[in-house]
Amino acid sequence: MIRSDPSLPIVVVLLLALGFVTLSTAAPTDAFIRQLAFLGAGLLCCALVLWLGSRRLLRYTFHLYVLTVGLLLLTQVMGTTVNGAKSWLYLGPLPGFQPSELAKITLILALAAALHERPIRGPISYLVPTILIAIPVGLVFLESDLGSALVLAMAGVGIVVVRGIPWLHLVILAALFLVTVPTVVWPNLAPHQRERLVSFLDPSADPQGSGYQVIQSTIAVGSGGLVGKGYGQGTQSQLGFIPFQHTDFIFPVLAEEGGFVAASVLLLLYGLLFWRLVAVAAECSHERDQLTIVGVLSLIGFQVLVNIGVTLGLAPVTGITLPLVSYGGTSLISTLLALTLVFVIHRDRYVGW
Repeated sequence: MIRSDPSLPIVVVLLLALGFVTLSTAAPTDAFIRQLAFLGAGLLCCALVLWLGSRRLLRYTFHLYVLTVGLLLLTQVMGTTVNGAKSWLYLGPLPGFQPSELAKITLILALAAALHERPIRGPISYLVPTILIAIPVGLVFLESDLGSALVLAMAGVGIVVVRGIPWLHLVILAALFLVTVPTVVWPNLAPHQRERLVSFLDPSADPQGSGYQVIQSTIAVGSGGLVGKGYGQGTQSQLGFIPFQHTDFIFPVLAEEGGFVAASVLLLLYGLLFWRLVAVAAECSHERDQLTIVGVLSLIGFQVLVNIGVTLGLAPVTGITLPLVSYGGTSLISTLLALTLVFVIHRDRYVGW
């Protein structure tokens, strides 16, 4: 018997609604209309996933992973640079898209399949997950898209940790991370990425340059007060003081115009989404299904945490969008696909029993 839970789609619809209300005041009219078109395309893709079902999709997990790696390699050769990152791919008459967004889903599927019923103990057991994570993360990092590389890495790490890893190994991996950042990551960062990390420590050191975004963002959030200045009445947002206000910095627009109340509603909806993902994972008996859902939870949770943290000055600017709220066609479609995949896995959890 097939059972589906409507609570997850309801929370997603509420987040989309709040996001489009904010976009209608934060984004130019043409961008808002394009986002509506992207939503329509995303819903068509979701309908296809619903029709295919989880078992048929999971059967082609590694085919999709290899296809994504191929697209990332193609991006290295003929990609288009946008905002300092060579991450966009244009193929003939097709609209431009970011293969890194597709990589987020295929990496989760591949890791869940590879680690299914395979305990992580000795050094050899780390080989497969390390390779699966390192290939897309490395290719995206070479695009100078640090934000997407971090999201991919955290989605993979979330699956590996939940699958089970000894505490001693966690300590060793943390030590390796601390060594890798100054010796490998920092020397290969683009100049604008280094400026972002430095300005995170002291935004006031360059208030008109690298620290400008964070300063204006925190002013907008603080000026919203309890109930905000009203729809379309935010001075920081409407007068253009907040750069990228309809993409990376959309949360300050919501907080300024809707105040603490609107910001709390958004955080509550995200909390409900994460709770439902945990509950859905617990209701699935197959370990592969559980790991896939954990990967989606890590993926979306990390993006929410970092995006809001950046706008509050609690994290360095990395160019990570706010899922289901920020403007961005590929990001919106990939997030909808990931959540639809969770819904289908939960719906089909008894298929084959």
